[in-house]
Amino acid sequence: MEGVRFVFAPDFSKLTASGVLVALGHAFFTLSLASGVMVAYGAYVPADTSIFKTTVAVVVADTIVSLLSGLAIFPLVFQYGLEPGAGPSLIFQTLPIAFGAMPYGTFFGTLFFVMLFVAAFGSAISLLEPTVATLVEQFKLTRTRAVVYSTGAAWIISLPSVLSFNRWSGIHPAAGISGFEEKTIFDMLDYLTANILLPISGLLIAIFCAWVMKKEATRDELGLGDGVVYRSWLFLMRYVVPISIVAVFLNLIGVLTF
Repeated sequence: MEGVRFVFAPDFSKLTASGVLVALGHAFFTLSLASGVMVAYGAYVPADTSIFKTTVAVVVADTIVSLLSGLAIFPLVFQYGLEPGAGPSLIFQTLPIAFGAMPYGTFFGTLFFVMLFVAAFGSAISLLEPTVATLVEQFKLTRTRAVVYSTGAAWIISLPSVLSFNRWSGIHPAAGISGFEEKTIFDMLDYLTANILLPISGLLIAIFCAWVMKKEATRDELGLGDGVVYRSWLFLMRYVVPISIVAVFLNLIGVLTF
């Protein structure tokens, strides 16, 4: 029950504007926003698919899965005295404990982590698709060559991040900058991606969709007509979303503090 209370019992005295902004920044990751993934996926959906309804379904499903994950992990965290703020690594600390305490735990644990690998592999494919699609459409490469070139480049570029967890763990590229003294290569790339590139990309996408694209085009793509829902979407995309993203960006890079 301590885990349930941790997930569902809010303590509004600890809720700050900074916390809200960090949560908004996290939404970029959990919904794969501003990295080209949804743009690439959107290019393959049938013309009669409702983007609005699909978006709602994705958000609802993502939220449900997140809540179920919290209910699976946090009770174990408090049961075994682990740190709830440890982040994604909790899944590799708590679930082995749970599987070890249940009948046939080795079998189910192996099955679970195999499925986790498949899910991660699927995410990697989705992240690679914008690059592959660009190479195929702009540079006229075959899809096989585009995949080989993209995965090869990604593998080579990722090596410093992998090594920062072991052999290069003592390398701190920005040691001379306050607040970055202990950040490894992986930490720097993570900071650059989450705090700078994704917010900027999201801001540009919002501006493009709301201010550059013609209203007729957005109405046709969204399939919302010219009613209240579409006008609300347009208002949010033109004003609320850009202001929120700028606030997230300034807060995460330390310019704006709440």
